[in-house]
Amino acid sequence: MNMAAHDAGFDTPDSAFVFTGRWREFLPIAVTNLLLTIVTLGIYRFWATTRTRRYLWANTQFIDDRLEWAGTGGEMFRGFLVVLLLFVPALLIVQSGIEALAMRGELALAGLIAVIAYAGLIMLVGVARYRALRYRLSRTYWHGIHGGGTSGGWGYGASYLAKSLLGALPLGLAIPWSMTALWNERWNAMGFGPHRFAAEASTTGLMGRWLLVLASPVLVVLFLVPMLGLGAVAGATPSPVTAVFAVLLAYALIALLGAGYYAAFMREVIGNLALGPLRFTFTARTADWIRLFLGHALLVIGTLGLGAGFIAYRNWAFFIRHLEAMGHVDLDALTQSPDATGGDAEGLATAFDIGAI
Repeated sequence: MNMAAHDAGFDTPDSAFVFTGRWREFLPIAVTNLLLTIVTLGIYRFWATTRTRRYLWANTQFIDDRLEWAGTGGEMFRGFLVVLLLFVPALLIVQSGIEALAMRGELALAGLIAVIAYAGLIMLVGVARYRALRYRLSRTYWHGIHGGGTSGGWGYGASYLAKSLLGALPLGLAIPWSMTALWNERWNAMGFGPHRFAAEASTTGLMGRWLLVLASPVLVVLFLVPMLGLGAVAGATPSPVTAVFAVLLAYALIALLGAGYYAAFMREVIGNLALGPLRFTFTARTADWIRLFLGHALLVIGTLGLGAGFIAYRNWAFFIRHLEAMGHVDLDALTQSPDATGGDAEGLATAFDIGAI
């Protein structure tokens, strides 16, 4: 535990964050969420998300008090409906216009409109990620205090589009810069109580791992050719078992390199995140992430998809158990957040299926 005394009368726990949830307790929630979502043809998913978050938040303690999720399924459903009513007709009109122009032979104009529409969708993904984070902070309470973020999000959406393109254009070499810059920009617009988040992540320690990810196709070829070539040298095609084994190992290599980069990224961005006097660290290593993802795969495959409702539980437990905080909390100085609370309730994020919890 790295937390200094924050107020008289509170004992110092071993860890600032503690998750006390149990899968047996969560099982009835997961089962009823699944059944009601099926019966309602997916509509219940908004209320299912709310039930899941209320359980996870209520079983997460920060220092001396548990978190509370104050969002509702109704507001999430309304936010999703607003997005559908606004954007689906617009997308249909644009798509029809592109097809009409193409049929008239105006391919250049149709292509230009398609590119602009695609860029607009990328920008909306940025807006969705920004507003989803603001909404979750605004519905998260601790000691009666909630978070929030600067209104809007359209400026972040434009930045998301620009930085995503800049990061991808030079053969993807600048993607670590794009990811850290967007993380900093998003969190620097957020706050909790009277404090603002300060994110100062850099690409330190990320580029080497990212270059390995970019080189993974070459590494896979170098890895597969010798294995499959052994059969060719002997005058026979590789056996199916050898081919399957080689492909599985190739996928494992790509997954290992990707997990290694993501583990380093999460340690870098959370390790350089502060909230007023608090600083955070994230301890998950590559092996931890691989165990998490393998567990997800086995859970879903082993239950024929029925266990997918446990993924949010496992993601949250993993995140909280590897999150640490350092600093000093003065409860007497805490005041309510003046930031916007976000009325769209993840409508855009739900439309783009963004979010791990």
